[in-house]
Amino acid sequence: MKKAWGRKLLQGLYNYFLFFLLVAFLVTCTTMLFVSVLSESLEIELTNENLQTAAKLTFVNVVLLSVLFTVIDAVRRKLTTEKATKHIISAAREVVKGDFDVRIEPISNFSADDNYNAIIDCFNTMTAELASVETLRTDFIANVSHEMKTPLTVIQNYGTLLQSPDLSDEKRIEYARAVSNASRRLADMMTNILKLNRLENQQIYPKTETYDLGEQLCENLLQFENVWETREIGIETDIGENIYVSADKELLSLVWNNLFSNAFKFTENGGTVTLSLLADGPYAVVKVQDTGCGMSAEVGAHIFEKFYQGDTSHATQGNGLGLALVKRVVDIMQGEIAVESAVGLGTTFTVKIRRDEHDLEEIR
Repeated sequence: MKKAWGRKLLQGLYNYFLFFLLVAFLVTCTTMLFVSVLSESLEIELTNENLQTAAKLTFVNVVLLSVLFTVIDAVRRKLTTEKATKHIISAAREVVKGDFDVRIEPISNFSADDNYNAIIDCFNTMTAELASVETLRTDFIANVSHEMKTPLTVIQNYGTLLQSPDLSDEKRIEYARAVSNASRRLADMMTNILKLNRLENQQIYPKTETYDLGEQLCENLLQFENVWETREIGIETDIGENIYVSADKELLSLVWNNLFSNAFKFTENGGTVTLSLLADGPYAVVKVQDTGCGMSAEVGAHIFEKFYQGDTSHATQGNGLGLALVKRVVDIMQGEIAVESAVGLGTTFTVKIRRDEHDLEEIR
């Protein structure tokens, strides 16, 4: 408290000294000019006594005017600067304590500096963003905890059953498979969380290369050959030739693998999955279509959110992070992704990736 008062006193003396110098300079100059012109015009001879008296009066005037200006400036600062800064400092301290809902009302005083309102606008925008990030962080932690709980419970329960001494070999294999699947799901979730975190924090920088997108799509699709043969799912393809893109091949593989995985996961046995690639102006357009269960418009509006799973019947086959990864990668590639779906009719994902500039120049 004493330090604060000491700083204010020093600040007041400093302001007074500045005003004193300014007033002394102005009053001295104007007085000398006035006396000089007056003496010449009236032919009055100035004596030392008159000059000394005038100097004393001038000095007293300078002191009084400096005091007056200092007081006026202090009042002005109190009403404009200090009032605004106190509001901002008080709100900032609340943010430091973790309250991101705090907002500052704009200053409507006509004498206030508009720059403070600009600072207040930035402050309110910042706290709104922090509140949004905090909400996402809280939801993310809650979702991770929930998603981890399920496979860990499976591992714990089946691990306990495996300790039974009179367990048959058939049951032991079944329980061991359940533990293995739950462990794999947990490992996949951790891998996807790390990938998504690196993507969102821009710790992964795209390494662009020019390549034939059709070849990559065929290679990625063939990785699911065992799935479609086992479940008798029909495959239809319409892949344009010589469509080149300049992108990060490894990151785009994440996109195609996730889209193909979803298509096969939600397509019933005997259904059909269709893959098409065509050139549309500056974009290469990829469509992945299935004849699965489809989804409502409400579900479709949330599918790119982390941990969101519209169809809980397939929850054990994923963790709700695949499409969030897809969306983030497509955004990094400066592409576009859209989904069309209807309940009972299937789903179509459309991805647009910019084509290679050299390829476009040849077409022009």
